[in-house]
Amino acid sequence: MLVKRALVTAVLLPVGLAVIVLGGLWYFALITLMLGLAAPEFARLFRAGGYHPAGFLITAGTLLLVTVRYIFGPADSGWAVSLIILGAMAFHLVDFERGRSQAGTDFSITLAGAMYLGWIGSYLILLRELPGGMWWVLTVLPAVWLADTGAYFIGKRFGKHKLSPRLSPAKTWEGYLGGILASIPGTALLVWLYLSWGASVPGLTPLNGALMGLALSLLTPLGDLGESMIKRQVGAKDSGNLLPGHGGIFDRIDSWLWAGVIGYYLIVWIFQA
Repeated sequence: MLVKRALVTAVLLPVGLAVIVLGGLWYFALITLMLGLAAPEFARLFRAGGYHPAGFLITAGTLLLVTVRYIFGPADSGWAVSLIILGAMAFHLVDFERGRSQAGTDFSITLAGAMYLGWIGSYLILLRELPGGMWWVLTVLPAVWLADTGAYFIGKRFGKHKLSPRLSPAKTWEGYLGGILASIPGTALLVWLYLSWGASVPGLTPLNGALMGLALSLLTPLGDLGESMIKRQVGAKDSGNLLPGHGGIFDRIDSWLWAGVIGYYLIVWIFQA
């Protein structure tokens, strides 16, 4: 499993880094592709649990929100949210009339999927659109990767006390602490390297890098546990099998979703205020 994960990472990481550097339509296309593939995985998970969310509306809503926020930014997307809510309600009203007795629950799941993947996921786009966005993306995502790596190896070696026995029995408090201790200095060091390479971005300092590492290592595991909650409820191991050793796209980006929105507001409200 670890070998498969490493091979997939070795193939995809250079592509991802190149797209982050290129930005623009290339970056938009990659994020849109990932979220667009995660959307039907979200729907299939709930279908495995006996629910009937509208998979096509989850996917369409996700793509609409990402596109609207890429074109218009964060301030002019309320109409898209309204359209998704009303469209989902209309669809599930018809579904109920056709005999689906749990259509109200299905409506909630459809809406949750589009908002979670589309609205929250689109912060990965907004993050790249910030001044110096390339450097911020190259700070936020590695902070999560460092936390994940530290948690894995420290947890594997020293883990004894389970962090969340029902949601994720393999995770331990020792691993969680290891992730924090890896992300704080690791992210600060990355920012120091960026500055030494000539990066000049308001708010991008080693201290803020350390704070970013602290915040993301503390909070982004909730994204992983949130997806685990869904999978445990419906009895699924992974959201898909597209990435050998990683599962589906949703499995891969569960923590990134949290990182994008938390990182964005840390930068806008604190680091660049």
